[in-house]
Amino acid sequence: MLTLDLTNAPRWHDLAPGVRVQLRLLTTALMVATRSDPALEAVPEEATDEERAVAFAKALARRAVLVWEGVGDADGNVIEPSPEAIDALLDIWPIFEAFQLTYVSKGLLLEQEKNASALSPTGPSVGATDTARLARDAAKTAPRG
Repeated sequence: MLTLDLTNAPRWHDLAPGVRVQLRLLTTALMVATRSDPALEAVPEEATDEERAVAFAKALARRAVLVWEGVGDADGNVIEPSPEAIDALLDIWPIFEAFQLTYVSKGLLLEQEKNASALSPTGPSVGATDTARLARDAAKTAPRG
């Protein structure tokens, strides 16, 4: 059964020990706005799928991040989210992976379920989600300029 959350309330997501972000609910409007982000339209035609996935994740995060905890500048001073700071945060590999896993892949789960077979109930892939593929596929559908 599909469960609807009619509140659209932001949620906290832990991205690393001591680092968490409050994100808008991943809605259709948010995805559509992200797909038309000028940064995605500026991605060169010859860009790799991985480069497109990173550009998409950053564009989405710039729209979704409301507040965060545990993020500071080089001097250890707490900083507020800004487009540049959000991009820098997602340049940290474990943070990017956590963002993809806890936010992007869960938002795309319904899309994945209608287009793919269920995960194997046994073996090393139990419970695994190919978040890189999900983000890549989402970035591929983004309109280009």
